[in-house]
Amino acid sequence: MQRVDTVNPQTNSAPAYWAVIPAAGVGKRMGGEKPKQYLTLAGAPIIEHTLARLAAHPKIKGIMVAIAPGDPYWHTVRLPVNIPVKVVYGGRERCYSVLNALEGLRGLAAKTDWVLVHDAARPCVRVADIEHLITALADHPVGGLLGLPVSDTMKRTDDSGTIQQTVPRSNLWRALTPQMFRYGMLIQSLAEAVRAEELVTDEAAAIEWAGYRPRMVEGHADNIKITHPQDLQLAALFLQQQKEIS
Repeated sequence: MQRVDTVNPQTNSAPAYWAVIPAAGVGKRMGGEKPKQYLTLAGAPIIEHTLARLAAHPKIKGIMVAIAPGDPYWHTVRLPVNIPVKVVYGGRERCYSVLNALEGLRGLAAKTDWVLVHDAARPCVRVADIEHLITALADHPVGGLLGLPVSDTMKRTDDSGTIQQTVPRSNLWRALTPQMFRYGMLIQSLAEAVRAEELVTDEAAAIEWAGYRPRMVEGHADNIKITHPQDLQLAALFLQQQKEIS
């Protein structure tokens, strides 16, 4: 059942916007000697590009990054000079890292402030897409996320890889980030999911699990998540193309 006790976006003051980056993962599928967020892309660590994209949006007031305890690489990252960047320790799953970062915002973020959670390994997100997300959700009672409508034919298989069903692709989307929700709603929904041992894989799933209905906002296909070694070359190409058209 859909919950109706959503936040009233009409407040006495304009909400602030905060960014959260979960960056405590090790990126096993990359097979590198260091976590993928610290691999070099276009002359800088991947996460450095990611931070720069978020810091480039004038509405974002601060960034909270969740890193692994004992992370030996974070100190090598050049931080944006125009915006505060704070660090907390993350956990073994994304949901724990995001929740720790949200706890780190207590006392800074109001319940009706917006939080944009963005993958550390998505360095090509366009500032224009961030603006599109913020604008599209400004008066939405729940929030939402960037996504892409599915264009490929979708198949469902069993564990052996045998096709069981062709899934209609209408109204199917690929979930991207940032994912943007009100601070109070997000921290409550994620905390409740964690207490219930529901290991949600993104913030929208926690919001959905709590009974809310987020909105999809279409972004660009170059907002890729670097997961495999070949993704580094593709991301470098996208960064160059974006630089040429800006």
